[in-house]
Amino acid sequence: MTTSTRGTAKIPAVLVLEDGRIFRGRAYGAVGETFGEAVFSTGMTGYQETLTDPSYHRQVVVMTAPHVGNTGVNDEDPESARIWVAGYVVRDPARIPSNWRSRRSLDEELAEQGVVGICGIDTRALTRHLRERGAMRVGIFSGNSLPDEGTMLAEVRQAPEMKGADLSAEVATKETYMVPAIGEKKFTVAAVDLGIKGMTPHRMAERGIEVHVLPATATAEDVYAVNPDGVFFSNGPGDPSTADHPVAVMREVLSRKTPLFGICFGNQILGRALGFGTYKLKYGHRGINQPVQDRTTGKVEVTAHNHGFAVDAPLDRATDTPYGRVEVSHVCLNDNVVEGLQLLDQPAFSVQYHPEAAAGPHDAAYLFDRFVSLMEGQRA
Repeated sequence: MTTSTRGTAKIPAVLVLEDGRIFRGRAYGAVGETFGEAVFSTGMTGYQETLTDPSYHRQVVVMTAPHVGNTGVNDEDPESARIWVAGYVVRDPARIPSNWRSRRSLDEELAEQGVVGICGIDTRALTRHLRERGAMRVGIFSGNSLPDEGTMLAEVRQAPEMKGADLSAEVATKETYMVPAIGEKKFTVAAVDLGIKGMTPHRMAERGIEVHVLPATATAEDVYAVNPDGVFFSNGPGDPSTADHPVAVMREVLSRKTPLFGICFGNQILGRALGFGTYKLKYGHRGINQPVQDRTTGKVEVTAHNHGFAVDAPLDRATDTPYGRVEVSHVCLNDNVVEGLQLLDQPAFSVQYHPEAAAGPHDAAYLFDRFVSLMEGQRA
């Protein structure tokens, strides 16, 4: 239960982790209680895009940057129609936003959308705890009459875990919509929405692609009804081991050898479609400063990430699959996690991160051009 309110600076709040660790601070945003998976994001900027990223559904996001909210909230930068995080944790929120595009404060926006947050806690200590112990369930409780610690901990431990969660249909569009190409239309792409960010179809539209965004429940027949030159599978929340329907659709796309591009959750779906397993990372990759090497070129990119699961594929060799050979094309230089897959015998590839860069660096924007090249090659 949440109560949207302002003037929460002096209202007490408590953050309770499922292992019993407790942090006390002040209410930020809505007052009430919320539950989710505690994760941390290392981005210094782009908090508005983070909050509205559907991949953060059912997660309580801890910002490692101490000062958050300095530029307020505008109407241009959201990546979806609402805030998706289950809760928000900051050290030192801005008292007065300052930016020419700002329309309201972050505190006001969180309260208006019913997002329970906490501020004034040691986010560095909390982040270190999550790095050492791993992502875990968490609750934020705020108000002038809080339950006792034992009651709060019991409620946290009753909350659902992220492992085994099937969430894409909860965040995806319910109806197909079209994003027109900017300038001359060159290609048509069917994009399966598993939690797509608004900037992703825009990046394709910039390249002359008409994008038809389909619900997560779309069938292969729905995909091919738009006569696509290529098929795209988006980012999204939840455990990829539960996503049997998108895997089946992707296998049909692979069997037809239609040019295919997947990002984030789409990379995990491709991994499963090819026969690889997936696993949960200890604390995941979240932020806009993650180093990844493109093994096909040797170049290192600074990239934007938001994933708590990864594909379990061999790094040292190509693997034979029912759809041809596949190799790991990208790896994270921090921990050697698989960050991309590329089929060698048909036009299909994916990456685990966000080349649309909203927010984040544009080092990986070339991947959209690679997708265009695959569609051009298929026409030749």
